[in-house]
Amino acid sequence: MSVDRKIIHIDADCFYAAIEMRDNPRLRGIPIAIGGSASRRGVLSTANYAAREFGVRSAMPTSVAKRLCPSLLVLPGRMDKYREASKQMQAIFREFTDIIEPLSLDEAYLDVTDSACFQGSATRMAEEIRARILSEIGITVSAGVATNKFIAKVASDWDKPDGLTVVTPEKQFAFVSAVPVKFIAGIGRVAQDKLALLGVFSCADLQQLDFALLQKHFGSMAFRLSQFALGIDDRPVTVSRERKSLSVEHTFAKDLSDLRACQAVLPMLLADLKTRMAGRNFDTQLSKYYLKVKFDDFKQTTIERPIRHKLSDDVFSVLLAQAYARFRRPVRLIGVGYRLSPPKPHQLALVFES
Repeated sequence: MSVDRKIIHIDADCFYAAIEMRDNPRLRGIPIAIGGSASRRGVLSTANYAAREFGVRSAMPTSVAKRLCPSLLVLPGRMDKYREASKQMQAIFREFTDIIEPLSLDEAYLDVTDSACFQGSATRMAEEIRARILSEIGITVSAGVATNKFIAKVASDWDKPDGLTVVTPEKQFAFVSAVPVKFIAGIGRVAQDKLALLGVFSCADLQQLDFALLQKHFGSMAFRLSQFALGIDDRPVTVSRERKSLSVEHTFAKDLSDLRACQAVLPMLLADLKTRMAGRNFDTQLSKYYLKVKFDDFKQTTIERPIRHKLSDDVFSVLLAQAYARFRRPVRLIGVGYRLSPPKPHQLALVFES
């Protein structure tokens, strides 16, 4: 593992809600969320911290959130505003490096290893990025600075909201040892329960676990878990120039018990997918519908169907039912998207526009 890399992970604090509070200061301090109506089986995409104190979370049915917090104000959201703020954030990032891997509208990895800004200090770059976003966009972001993507992402969540956590190479092993296993990407409630039965609650516990035992319970995922537990992550910050697919996925804090629960969150996922597609000319490249389901035992299945006519959200509902029927178990992750055919030469300028 290289200790020479300098990776920054930036994550906006309750992004959609933050934009709404920025534009309407009267919303600050009261519980708000962005999502669909409870009367239409809506699902929340995010909630501010005042709402989270009541247990309100993203991907939660609006009806459940309203029971937890009767005073919750649910707003429909304004994707044009969120996309504009995201573009402004990306413009700030590009002043420090061209090696940027966006994960969503409000989250990205930056490789600043070779950046000359602030004499190469990743910490000062992260401080400046946070200050610029606050002054120019009016929202707060949290940042993590480390030698790899895994630790940088964990660090950005370490002191939320509006925090900065720097993990230097000499402090890296001590830091990662204290990280709860729930902070590892892909470790949901079911996996946490499995690890708890093995006496594993932190990365330090995971470091001590016999690899054969870990592999028995987690299969091919065991190696990645063992590497992350040691703070090892050689994945590069990837700047993708040619998309082969366009998709979104969500790992749920609590497994979805049946097909009805899965169908209830589908509108939220499709709304996020449309947000990712907005402003980009992918129409002539869309070739297949794509849907992925991961179950509580970590088995997963994918289904694709050619796009023959005009796009229809109803197709995803059909694919979800087919995918669920393959195992009929609680579901921990759902992904939806489209496969893309290669762009024609004259389309490239439009496809790569940000």
